[in-house]
Amino acid sequence: MKNVRQTNINIHRDSWVEINIENAAHNMREIRKNTPPEIKLLAVVKADAYGHGSVMLAPTLLASGADMLGVASIDEGADLRQAKINCDILVLGAVPIWAVETAVNYDLIISIFSKEHLQACKQAYERTGRKPKVHVKLDTGMNRIGISTEDAVDFINEVRKADYLEFGGVFTHLANAEIREKTQIQIDRWNSVISHIDTKGLTLHILNTAGAMCYDVPNSNMRRAGIALYGLYPDLPEDANVTKPDLKPVMSLKARIVNIHDAKDGEGVSYGHTYTAKGTRRIATIPLGYADGVPRSLSNKIFATLNGKEIKQIGNITMDQMMFDITGIDANLGDVISLIDEKHSIDDWAKILGTINYELTCRLKVRLPRVYTR
Repeated sequence: MKNVRQTNINIHRDSWVEINIENAAHNMREIRKNTPPEIKLLAVVKADAYGHGSVMLAPTLLASGADMLGVASIDEGADLRQAKINCDILVLGAVPIWAVETAVNYDLIISIFSKEHLQACKQAYERTGRKPKVHVKLDTGMNRIGISTEDAVDFINEVRKADYLEFGGVFTHLANAEIREKTQIQIDRWNSVISHIDTKGLTLHILNTAGAMCYDVPNSNMRRAGIALYGLYPDLPEDANVTKPDLKPVMSLKARIVNIHDAKDGEGVSYGHTYTAKGTRRIATIPLGYADGVPRSLSNKIFATLNGKEIKQIGNITMDQMMFDITGIDANLGDVISLIDEKHSIDDWAKILGTINYELTCRLKVRLPRVYTR
């Protein structure tokens, strides 16, 4: 079965991202299987589910084992509410104090960590008559957002006493889950706070995808699943002796050939002629470029699949198009070239660029339509 979700983007180009919903369900079930039954799971669907489409995937993730969802902003949460997603939704990022009332109206849980947040929540309650739902965010070493562990106990006690709040949890985020020594420092700081507060009825979460694979933190009752939902693995400690969940790739990237021609010996291809033909080469062009999220710095470095055979991208990737050497392959206009598939992972791109798979999946959403399959 194939479904196309049409949004306000141009869908009249022969290039698209394909999302396998069943594989996302499989990954969620795998994560649930590897999680103690008493531990809740939050599925992170921020950045439009890492570029996979949060509205389309959220129902599947919830049906496959997720207890709640995590987003980065109020707007992302509002999108889910407008799509009739009714579960608990936590805004993991900092919420502007002027937007707290909006979060209340959309029944979103917000992260708080300052006196200003408390004042804004009180004002929102006075205007709406509804208590803002909150989790307190601790900064245990990420140095991004959150209240310091030195001030956290007093702050949490103040939140606990506030009759204008619905206090639901405390959390922090690991900065170096792949480095045991640094992670242990964060865990120790976390424990120093949790052991000094009343945790009755609270959801406590510190472990992200990598953390859940490698560490056991008794003072927590929920884990956050992120990149693994989408069939990709995070960086783990070098000495990690863990059984990784059996994940399946969710995203593939495809485009149809729009032109085939020959480049003669010595002729250059694309801007700057960074590729020069040696002998006559058969060239295929597809309508996919760096404006679609494929980094130009991958030029002349990546491979794809055409009719079951591997082909190399050649010449500089341009804003809207790129070329492949298809010499010796029987191909026609309209044939599909797969850039990300079972043979070619986005992890390959990440290694070439010295970045992480998260960044690259998030890039592929500017103007590419999504085709959802089972």
